[in-house]
Amino acid sequence: MYVKGFKPLLDRIGALLLLILFAPLILLTAFIVAIKLGGPVFFTQQRPGFQGKIFTIYKFRTMTHEKDLHGNFLPDAERLHGVGRAIRSLSLDELPQLWNVLKGEMSFIGPRPLLIEYLSLYSPKQRERHNVKPGISGWAQINGRNAISWEEKFRYDVEYVENISFLLDCKILFLTLLKVVKKEGIAQEGNVTMEKFNGTN
Repeated sequence: MYVKGFKPLLDRIGALLLLILFAPLILLTAFIVAIKLGGPVFFTQQRPGFQGKIFTIYKFRTMTHEKDLHGNFLPDAERLHGVGRAIRSLSLDELPQLWNVLKGEMSFIGPRPLLIEYLSLYSPKQRERHNVKPGISGWAQINGRNAISWEEKFRYDVEYVENISFLLDCKILFLTLLKVVKKEGIAQEGNVTMEKFNGTN
């Protein structure tokens, strides 16, 4: 009842209220990105959601378009500078995902939506992470975010799916706010983003 009824209703109401409340901050962040990084302001990408259904995720762009002599993008670490790093450290890049929540494609709490290319690499157990809507934050995020291994992350995702409840969502939401304030687990050691998943050995 909670997952199919109450949770989606709370998500949509919460997303609408936060979009209204944070509208000035969203506009300010968009303005800063446009001035400092240029267009486009938003980073968009196709991601698998509930039951693997593909949707477009929205985030504020945090990296430059710098390329090498061969026309290839420079490594992430070389394209993430002061403004982008600050936006990411404050988790402001996640704000546009409120639109995904309002549309019903995402939830506030759930496994993070990953790359489409990973779908064929999951084990049957890991694939259970798609039995619920993806979230802006989740059980894996408050237990390490990008600082833990893929296997640990998927274990937390499946654990969440198997134990989803209103109280667990409240706990994750509270701990997420603490993580944002403390700026913990934003990047894996030695990287500005999580290394790619190549399947479980």
